[in-house]
Amino acid sequence: MLHTVSNFDRIGEENAFAVLARATELAQSGRDIINLGIGQPDFRTPGHIVEAAIKALRDGHHGYTPATGLLATREAVVRRMLSTTGIEVSPENVMIMPGGKPTMYAAIVLFGEPGADILYPDPGFPIYRSMIEYTGARPVPVPIREENGFAFSAEETLSLLTPATRLLILNSPANPTGGVTPRAEIEKLVAGLADFPDVAILSDEIYDVMTYDGEEHCSLLTFPEIRDRLILLNGWSKTWAMTGWRMGWSIWPNSAAGGHLYDKVRKLAVNCWSCVNAPSQFAGIAAIDGPQDDVEKMMQAFDRRRKTVVEGLNSLEGIRCATPKGAFYAFPNIAGTGRKAKKLASDLLEEAGVALIGGPDFGVHGEGYIRLSYANSEENILRAIDRIGDFLAR
Repeated sequence: MLHTVSNFDRIGEENAFAVLARATELAQSGRDIINLGIGQPDFRTPGHIVEAAIKALRDGHHGYTPATGLLATREAVVRRMLSTTGIEVSPENVMIMPGGKPTMYAAIVLFGEPGADILYPDPGFPIYRSMIEYTGARPVPVPIREENGFAFSAEETLSLLTPATRLLILNSPANPTGGVTPRAEIEKLVAGLADFPDVAILSDEIYDVMTYDGEEHCSLLTFPEIRDRLILLNGWSKTWAMTGWRMGWSIWPNSAAGGHLYDKVRKLAVNCWSCVNAPSQFAGIAAIDGPQDDVEKMMQAFDRRRKTVVEGLNSLEGIRCATPKGAFYAFPNIAGTGRKAKKLASDLLEEAGVALIGGPDFGVHGEGYIRLSYANSEENILRAIDRIGDFLAR
């Protein structure tokens, strides 16, 4: 028998992909499946972005790129951050990544080891906890509570920090809850972090443009007092409907005070993924510098769907759905149905033809909730809600 290292016995998965595979299998067998499970925009990548990649290929950009990304792509990210946050960063702190997960992986393996604590949002993106457990560090969930508008509490977060804490992971706008943490709460957190100068922060801001009802995203990048220990995660996947392009970016400190993290991650890239392919990077430049009309149309559609989802779910007996303030997910409370979340999600897929995700797949505080992605048409959303209602009425 082959013996692998024990780390791999602890590694988890992202169940959304398992649900997608099962939904696809059922659809291929002839079932009518409405997929509200996977977290990807149902829009095509805007045409000018696709054309930029095609042009790059035709122009002969077929070879390796720098491990940190093309300078032109990193400079595009600098322009994007300046326009969205008002903060100017150096391209020497920008890393182009093959998606968002490599930044999570890199940050967690840099700080995770037995004896270390890493704090992460719960309910939250499941890869946070999976990778923490892989490293042998202790995963410490930061509760994300419905009664707090699915924003994190600065006071509760700070209370969980100890001398063993190495890394704090934050996510706003949030997956799976759709919560947006207000600036005032973030300011309280940053002020409190002054008492924990050795704690690094990973701020997952992949949904930064996806806010509603006048809510504004507050980037951790706007707080200079934590810049030397801040890792910012963002990318192209959600904003420009580019999930399959595998294009992300992150901003890392590279000073002595910041542990020269940027250079450490550069070495990790050299050893692991080498680089991001050139055509995708030219597409990324076109996404940032080109017209944003398609992004605005997508957000208008998401806003309409959000309202449809909330109204429809709140009409069902036993379900209570808070209005999401960001991203493209609803996280309804199903405690009133008397059903367990993962069993309900499985039954809805197998018996009602509606794919969604049970709350416990997002953490220990996810029981009593399910996640619906409204990255689907309003017609399909209404059909799905009817099916959920019929199933619950049986």
